[in-house]
Amino acid sequence: MTRAELERIENALLAPYAARSGASRGRDYSEEEHPFRMPFQRDRDRIIHSTAFRRLEYKTQVFVNHEGDYYRTRLTHTMEAAQIARTLAQALRLNQDLAEAIALAHDLGHTPFGHAGERVLHRLMEPFGGFEHNAQSLRIVELLEERYPTFKGLNLTWEVREGIVKHSPPYDKPLAERFDPGAAPTLEAQLVDYADEIAYNTHDIDDGLKSGLLSPEQLEQVQLWRQVFGEVRGKWPNAGFRIWRYQVQRRLIDLFVTDLITATRRRLEDERIDSLEAVRAYGRPLVGFSPALDAQRMELKEFLFKNLYRHYRVTRMMAKAQRVVEDLFCAYRAEPGLLAPHIAVRWQSGEESLERVICDYIAGMTDRFALEEHRKLFDPEERV
Repeated sequence: MTRAELERIENALLAPYAARSGASRGRDYSEEEHPFRMPFQRDRDRIIHSTAFRRLEYKTQVFVNHEGDYYRTRLTHTMEAAQIARTLAQALRLNQDLAEAIALAHDLGHTPFGHAGERVLHRLMEPFGGFEHNAQSLRIVELLEERYPTFKGLNLTWEVREGIVKHSPPYDKPLAERFDPGAAPTLEAQLVDYADEIAYNTHDIDDGLKSGLLSPEQLEQVQLWRQVFGEVRGKWPNAGFRIWRYQVQRRLIDLFVTDLITATRRRLEDERIDSLEAVRAYGRPLVGFSPALDAQRMELKEFLFKNLYRHYRVTRMMAKAQRVVEDLFCAYRAEPGLLAPHIAVRWQSGEESLERVICDYIAGMTDRFALEEHRKLFDPEERV
């Protein structure tokens, strides 16, 4: 089918409040439309083929890369979030390609070592404009990826870039000044925030149990776990804990997704949302869980924060990671000659400040590259 035929099918199938490819606000740099792919499909493909996307394979989700091959990385988390986003979009008759593209791009700006790396870079960059991973994701797709002869960045559509900036509220943050500040984003962007959370809440339980940082006895404190684990164990009493753990994860994802779809449909009906313009004018999130499940979700999040993300082993690794990031930043800033020539040229040409160039460089590193670079600079026996 041609792009025009695909757009006609899309117009017929999507809900009135969905974003449509044919109505996109377009790209910063004019390009010919593709004969067989719609704009948001092209955006998805550009993100998947980007350097920043590939680097997510070796960036921390909770566990640093060298701690084991089983644990989720930033890449596998992104893939799980994108899969959930497509399911939500399909059920709500929203634009699956737009939701998937935003989900695939939403973590591109994450530093090595997860939020620990982000906190350090923000502190070090505070006098120079700060650092925030959503802003960095936008910076990557608009500037840092260099793949085209006539422009920098990936030249993504306005809607995907807006979704990167505004997939989580508040929508009037300074970063959104170019994207209708104060107006709500598309429903496709809104659901990505929830697909992201559903993915990490459920897979962090799995990784926590696999690592031994969480125990089944601890999880008995959490109502959702007790409920779903009891159902699974009652249905397959002889299956064993490994199968039970996997089945609980499946059921939790299904529970969250089903509730989100049902509650969002009801909210759209109650608020009489009948167009994309009505979504934007509403100004607040329309996608969300039911009050009952939302309370259980918050209990689970608080449990994970206390027992997994603040576990002493995770804290020790993150403290080490923060020292690595700070050491690299300070070393490069004290002696810019340590930077590779293709990195330093952006500062030497006056294109960017030294601090921003260093920040971009470190934020783009994988866990293992940052650790290797740290050894090269600080271990006298390591070859440079």
